[in-house]
Amino acid sequence: MSFVIHGLGTAHPPEYLTPEQGLGVARFMAGPDVRTSTWLGPVYANSGNNRRYLVIAGGVVQDILNGTRHTNSPFIPTAANDGVGPTTGERMRVYAEFAGPLALRAAIEAMTEAKFHGEEITHLVTVSCTGFLAPGVDLALISGLRLRSTIQRTHVGFMGCHGAMNGLRVANAFATADSNARVLVAAVELCSLHYYYGNTADKLVANAIFADGAAAVVGKGEEPNPPTPFPKKEGGARVGFGFSPSPLGGGVGEGSCLRLIASGSCVIPDSTTDMAWTVGDHGFEMTLSRRVPGFIAKHLRPWLETWLSDNGLSLGDVRSWAVHPGGPKIVSAVEESLGLTTADLAASRGVFADHGNMSSPTVLFVLDRLRQQNAPRPCVALGFGPGLVAEAALFV
Repeated sequence: MSFVIHGLGTAHPPEYLTPEQGLGVARFMAGPDVRTSTWLGPVYANSGNNRRYLVIAGGVVQDILNGTRHTNSPFIPTAANDGVGPTTGERMRVYAEFAGPLALRAAIEAMTEAKFHGEEITHLVTVSCTGFLAPGVDLALISGLRLRSTIQRTHVGFMGCHGAMNGLRVANAFATADSNARVLVAAVELCSLHYYYGNTADKLVANAIFADGAAAVVGKGEEPNPPTPFPKKEGGARVGFGFSPSPLGGGVGEGSCLRLIASGSCVIPDSTTDMAWTVGDHGFEMTLSRRVPGFIAKHLRPWLETWLSDNGLSLGDVRSWAVHPGGPKIVSAVEESLGLTTADLAASRGVFADHGNMSSPTVLFVLDRLRQQNAPRPCVALGFGPGLVAEAALFV
């Protein structure tokens, strides 16, 4: 039995920020020590994204750039909070307003594609690391989708950019344990709420790449197709046994559904302080050190080769890659470590260019783009989060 995705939906806020606007905002909001810096400009110019959708864009950004206060937003610096920004409580009130509706939009899209009705869903898995709220996003989904009051709820919280991978693992466990399970997984992040106002370099870099978005998948457990051997490589080396390569497809037909057949996780040694996400008095504080790409380049391949071997595959057997685009250097580190080509990671870089890093939903945006392109399978999804931890999922 494996978890089969029958519907996938994505959503983002209506307003976006360009790198030029982002730099203007950063100059104003980053505190007096940064406003005249010479290094901040290249951070935005070389960020790798063309736009980022944010719930605090639009009128708030225009107020900041124009020196007005029409929106009366708590994100506009005042004499009292210059250099620190809104309190965590003020940021969480914005999360409470926008997170539920954004997740609902993505879930409606996934449910519509799958042709699933609300009363059919038995399990609901929510994923978020950018806000705390109870009743939370789960109740907004239950109400908005008219899910049954007896639905079984699970929340995957504060696991960072690979959170959707953990949510899929939970869905797979439910689907494997109960053939009648119909599982909805919804990931929503409002990273912009934790905009950093100080002068620490790595946090200012995070300001330039993170964004807001939501993604959802819905599916059920199904018996896999009979396994067939992959063809031998030139020279007679046996690849192993698994599922025949096939296109990801683009609809919900039997041959186009994504089947999650394995997941894996690896804590990268000696990296605990290099990627972290902590709750502060003025938002959640991101630590993203310059050593992270190097850790990925060094440690990813040995673990991934072993994990793939355990599932009857080698690196060469993987025909498409859904890599979470944590940033340009992280994607390049994966490319270097695994010996991939620019074309292999085009979907990841494309999603980053169009949306930025939305934390947990981002890898589902990449999967969605791959299936729209009819990318071949097997497909491996990769995500990286606080710890430093790498997560993988294998789809056929």
